[in-house]
Amino acid sequence: MIVAIIDGYTDEPAGLGVPPYLGIYPRYAYGAVKKARKDARIFYLTIDDLRASFEGERGVATKNKTPNFPKTREILERADVLVYVGGLHTPGKYLSAVPSQVEEVARFLRPFQGVKILGGPAFMGSAHAGGTRITSRELLLAQSIFDHIVYGDLEAFLHDYLVNPSDADPFRFRTYGELRDYALLGTEVVRQFPDFPDFVIAEIETQRGCPKAMGIGGCSFCTEPVRYRNIEDRPIEDVVAEVEALYTLGVRHFRVGRQSCIFSYMAKPDGRVPVPNPEALEKLFRGIRSVAPGLKTLHVDNANPAVIANYPEESVRIAKTLIEYGTPGNVVAFGLESADPKVAKLNNLNATAEETYEAVRILNEVGAKRGPNGMPWLLPGINVIFGLPGETKKSYELTFQFFKRLLDDGLMVRRINIRQVVVFPGTPLWHMRDKVKTEKHKKLIQHYKYKIRHEIDLPMLRRVVPVGTILRDVRAEVIENGLTYGRQIGSYPLIVGMPKEVPLNRFYDVLIVGHGYRSITGVPVPINVNRESPKVLQYLPGIGKKTAVRVLAERPFGSKDEFFRVVGEEKRETLEHIISL
Repeated sequence: MIVAIIDGYTDEPAGLGVPPYLGIYPRYAYGAVKKARKDARIFYLTIDDLRASFEGERGVATKNKTPNFPKTREILERADVLVYVGGLHTPGKYLSAVPSQVEEVARFLRPFQGVKILGGPAFMGSAHAGGTRITSRELLLAQSIFDHIVYGDLEAFLHDYLVNPSDADPFRFRTYGELRDYALLGTEVVRQFPDFPDFVIAEIETQRGCPKAMGIGGCSFCTEPVRYRNIEDRPIEDVVAEVEALYTLGVRHFRVGRQSCIFSYMAKPDGRVPVPNPEALEKLFRGIRSVAPGLKTLHVDNANPAVIANYPEESVRIAKTLIEYGTPGNVVAFGLESADPKVAKLNNLNATAEETYEAVRILNEVGAKRGPNGMPWLLPGINVIFGLPGETKKSYELTFQFFKRLLDDGLMVRRINIRQVVVFPGTPLWHMRDKVKTEKHKKLIQHYKYKIRHEIDLPMLRRVVPVGTILRDVRAEVIENGLTYGRQIGSYPLIVGMPKEVPLNRFYDVLIVGHGYRSITGVPVPINVNRESPKVLQYLPGIGKKTAVRVLAERPFGSKDEFFRVVGEEKRETLEHIISL
C-alpha cells in the first residue's frame, strides 16, 4: 500500500504547521498509517511539491520542496490513499511559505484515483486574510473532491480506516493514550521535511481545549473550544518521549506551542482563571532538556495573561523554568484582543487590559535580560483583533493608549500582532456575525493600525534590539531585490533585512544597524573591510557614505591599525570586534 500525505500547512489559535514549523497533523497521520499498516510506503509531500510539479517554479510558493519532489507525479499516481492536511484559522504573513487552500489542492488532486481524505482544521474553512466570513463554499468544494472529510482527529480516522474501512468514524477523537504510539511512530516523517535537519522546528503538543473556556466559555471568535470541548493535558512522559525520538533523528529546534495556555498546563480548574501548576511545568521542561541536551531552540507560544496576573508567584516560577531549560528569544503570546472593557465583556475575552499590563510587567521583570543569541530571554507578545462586536471609535483609542502606557513605562513587548476578526461557523461570533465591524470601521482600523505601527512598534523594536546588538544564528531564507531576509529559528523571530545577497540556508551573526516598523536591518559580521561593498560599509556604526568612500580609496589595509587611521581611532572600541581584513 502507498499513502501520500500532502501538507498544505496549518495555522490555528493553538498550533502552527507552516515551514519551517513541522506541525502535529502530518506526524500523527504518518504514525497512524504506520501503526495500522506496517507494510505501507508513506510519502510526505508539501503543497510546494505539487505547485512546482504541475505549474512550475513560483518563488516562495515553491520554496519548501521535499526530497520526494522529483517523484511527485509518480507518487500521486500510484498512491492508494491521498491525505491532505490544511487549514488556516489565524492567518498571518509568512516569510518563506505560502499556505494552500482547498480550492488549490482540489485542482491538483482531482485527476488521481486514490482514496482522498481531508484532515486538519480545513473542514471548518480557511481564512487567508483577516476581516472575512467563512462560507460553505470551501466545504462544498471539499465534499465534491474528497471521499472522506475528517471532523474529528485525522490520525484516529486514518488508523481505523486502514484497519477496517467500515469502522472508520470521521467524527471520532482519540485519547492521549491512543496518541502515544502515533506520535512516536510519526516522528520519522521529519526525514522527508524540507531542509531537514538543520532548519526544521517541531511543534509539540501538551494540551488541547481551552482552560478558560471550560470555566466561563471561550472567546467569541476562537475555534479551539469549538473543536475541543474538553480540556486534556498530555502526559509529561509522552511529550518527553516524542521530543527524544525527534532529537534522536536529528531535530534540534522545538516549540512547545500546541496548547492555548502554557501557564495552564496541568492547572487546577477554577472558573475564569485556572490555578497554575509550576511543578508540572518544571518536570516537563526538565524532562525535555534531559533527553535533548544539545537542542538549539526550546520555545513556547500562548499564555492567558489573566493566569499570570492573578497568580504572580506561581507564574514567576513558571517563567524561570522557561528560562532555565529554554533558550533566549522565547515569546509568550498574550490574547488581549481589545483594551475596551465593553468589547471584552461582550466577546468573553481572556483578560482585562489591567491584567494584561500586569502580566507584561511580571514577564519583563523575569525575562528581559539579554541572552547569548542577542535576544531577551523571555518576553510577551500581544495579540489584538479589530472588528469585534461592540467596538466603537473609543475602543481603538483605548487599545492604542494601552500600548502607549507599556511604552511609556519602559516595558518591552516582542511583537504586537494586529488582525481583523474572522468569523468561523460554530463559534459564538457566528451568531453575532451581523455585528462584526470590519467593513464599517475599515478606515478606523487602517488608521489605528498605522498609528500603532509607527508610534508603538518602531520605538518598541528599538528597545528590544538596539542598534549595535548582534543577533546570532540568523538563517538566510529569501532574496528579494538585492536584499536577503533571514530569521533566527524560534517563536515569532524578528525578520532581519540584510543589504546584500548572501548564500541562503546558512546561519549568520548579524549586527543590527537600523529599524523598520516590523523588521530590522542588519549586516553579517565580521565585515571584511578590504572586500566589502561601500553599500554595506556605510551601515557600520559611525561610518556613513563619506567615510565609506575614503575606506574604498585607501584599501587594501595591511592591519586594523591602518583602517582605524582612516576612519578615526575613536571608532576602534565600537568596530574592532566586528571587522576583519
